[in-house]
Amino acid sequence: MSELHTQLESIFAGQSPIVYIHSPEEERIMRGIREVLKKQSDPGSLHCWSCLSGLEGVPDSISAAHALQKLVQEDLRGVLIFKDLAPFLQQAEVVRALREAFIDGQGKKDRTIILLCADLTLPEALKKEIQLLDVPPPGEEEILLLVQQVNQHQEQTLIPEKAVREITLALKGLTENEILFVLQRVASSGKTTKEELLDQIFSEKKNVVKKSGFLEFSPPRWKIGELGGLDNLKDWLRKREKIFSREALAAGVPIPKGLLMMGVSGCGKSLAVKTISSLWNIPLFRLDMNLVFSGLYGSPEAAFHRALKTIEAVAPAVLWIDEIENALGLDETGQKIASHIFSSFLTWMQEKPPLIFIAATANKIQALPAEILRKGRFDEVFFCDLPTQLEREEIFRIHLARNDANLEEFDFKMLQVMTDGWNGAEIEQAVISARTDAFYEKRPFTQRDLSNVIAKIVPLSDTMEQQIKSIRSWAFSRATPASKFGKSAAKRM
Repeated sequence: MSELHTQLESIFAGQSPIVYIHSPEEERIMRGIREVLKKQSDPGSLHCWSCLSGLEGVPDSISAAHALQKLVQEDLRGVLIFKDLAPFLQQAEVVRALREAFIDGQGKKDRTIILLCADLTLPEALKKEIQLLDVPPPGEEEILLLVQQVNQHQEQTLIPEKAVREITLALKGLTENEILFVLQRVASSGKTTKEELLDQIFSEKKNVVKKSGFLEFSPPRWKIGELGGLDNLKDWLRKREKIFSREALAAGVPIPKGLLMMGVSGCGKSLAVKTISSLWNIPLFRLDMNLVFSGLYGSPEAAFHRALKTIEAVAPAVLWIDEIENALGLDETGQKIASHIFSSFLTWMQEKPPLIFIAATANKIQALPAEILRKGRFDEVFFCDLPTQLEREEIFRIHLARNDANLEEFDFKMLQVMTDGWNGAEIEQAVISARTDAFYEKRPFTQRDLSNVIAKIVPLSDTMEQQIKSIRSWAFSRATPASKFGKSAAKRM
């Protein structure tokens, strides 16, 4: 039995006079109600109301208030479903009519009024009377049935048997219609490999979170091999690639909760987060806290709550919170300006579904309070330091290859020396500038172009020397080095 059927059966078992079902999936809920009623010995009649047609079998019932009054006056029995009543709950006469229907329906086991709404609007006057049922999207059992149905209607198997489990898990969080749309679109395109199916699913999840406004889908474009240095961090991610799965969860293996990356600006924290999506083959969503605090989507607390609910709906997923010290409303000293959001986030981290991985980055690490840094919030806290000589060479090779350079023409030992104290972002920009200069002169760029650009750049380690020393000193005994060279590299400056 699906979770939906279990929830719907609880409605009728509880004998509540009025039930509010919050779900955008009207067809799925209606089908589930009919299936549950068929199993009952005395199912009774089923009547539906809408603002276009009124209450079935009851004349002059277009008005929601009149329809509720008539069902009380005529003592209608059975299941009475009011579709999309949420906008009318702002009207005093509708609220009053619902309260009277609740009073009249107490003790009448054969009458259940169901408010089926895509929006959640519960006036204060009705919160004690109405039972609320928040229906989640289809679970794995329902998704598996949809996949099997689509496979049966195809001449060739759309989803290979060995990929069904992974595809089913990836489809979680989508509505029934969204799932069918993705599967039918894949069927018509003829793209049936697991990778192509996952691309289509991630694309649909991108559309889902885009509607929320404050969540941004980050496509899995960056491979972990394109991340220079940070070998300890990369090894940590590779070891947990297979653990972050439904199989590991079913086996009782502790699922990774998240990681926090702090350190010097421009040293690859954001890029490291983006590689998780490609490595683990799950979608990555960035939470834009500036939009949450903007007021465009209601109060920051309500918007933040909706953002967390949205990410729960599209799990499994990686939630990226960039510059967490600013995102959660902390000032330079770590004081909690937006305390409600901060406390809500800490609670959610403890209670969230297991297949949501939190990847957070921070620059002002001294502003992070102990509540965030303590063990249990994140699985690991990594410190991303300025790259060492060998790491700078690796970063140069990655960016030179990306810009179609002939690596044999470059002196990497000299580049190591010339870029002492540079971060990865500065190396990338130097390569881009050198190639731009050479392209302007319509020739391949060379070592000389790169050397000329390097000579003009003042690295962050010079302009912000004291601040970087402070960051490194703070992190020395408080975080795990992301580099394989360990804490010895942190003593360079």
